[in-house]
Amino acid sequence: MRRVSLAVNGVRHELDLEPRELLVYVLRDRLGLTGTNVGCDTSSCGTCTVLLDGESVKSCTVLGVQADGTEVTTIEGLAPGSDSAGDLHPIQQAFHEAHGLQCGYCTPGMVMATASLLAQRPDPSDEEIRHALEGNLCRCTGYHNIVEAVKSAAAVA
Repeated sequence: MRRVSLAVNGVRHELDLEPRELLVYVLRDRLGLTGTNVGCDTSSCGTCTVLLDGESVKSCTVLGVQADGTEVTTIEGLAPGSDSAGDLHPIQQAFHEAHGLQCGYCTPGMVMATASLLAQRPDPSDEEIRHALEGNLCRCTGYHNIVEAVKSAAAVA
């Protein structure tokens, strides 16, 4: 076991982790943050995407011990201060309004990858959006509405 300190959605956590525990399972099983989905466990689908010190990463590729001293943002932390009325982050709202989701399983990863993209490129082209999201798979919608959702989010961000 190794003692790890990390901030998740602004809350500091001290955890004893097995060196082999993946960050996605630390978030889901240890911290109860189940918005980060497990899709493939091979880094192919992107459903487990979170922000690690502001950069999008697939949390199934990061060991929990590697996150020691970092700031992790999950889908639950994207809209801090949201209340039970269901306030959404502008990116989440854009995905909703542009119908950039169908079953919703990939959506948390898509939203987090979008947050990282827009932090780096506030006005991305369609090509830049598609490139930024190429590591996130959606098996339901196709990508037209997802790209439209990202463009809509960029316009209000």
